[in-house]
Amino acid sequence: MLQISREMFSARNFLLTKRETLDDINLFSIMTVMSFLLSVPLMLYLEGIKFSPSYVQSTGVNLQELCVKAAIAGTCFHFYQQVSYSLLARISPVTHSVANSVKRVVVIVSSVIFFRTPISPINALGTGLALLGVFLYSRFKKAKPKAKAA
Repeated sequence: MLQISREMFSARNFLLTKRETLDDINLFSIMTVMSFLLSVPLMLYLEGIKFSPSYVQSTGVNLQELCVKAAIAGTCFHFYQQVSYSLLARISPVTHSVANSVKRVVVIVSSVIFFRTPISPINALGTGLALLGVFLYSRFKKAKPKAKAA
């Protein structure tokens, strides 16, 4: 485990020295691939037999369908992260954080609507507070006077 963390720090330092030649998206892509490659041995060690195709098929799971869905989910998440990186280069970190909060609220609300997920009063209150915070942030941002150029 200590060896993996040393390798990660070395890889990170190497990538940071090459940062001048890499844009944010390429840097993110390389770090994603490296993270995957470094986490595979740990996953195999921790999961062991549960990761073998014969074990997965013995549980009644269609292995081909599982692999296709995992590949689609991973690809969608990777593109989501790329869009997030691209947005962060164009907007302020605070606006990005607020937009991320809105995304979470949208996921919760759509889960309640489409999947009929029960929601407790405390969850409803939290979702309402998040929506109120986003609303207030957008109102204050619009109301803030623009600084005049000298």
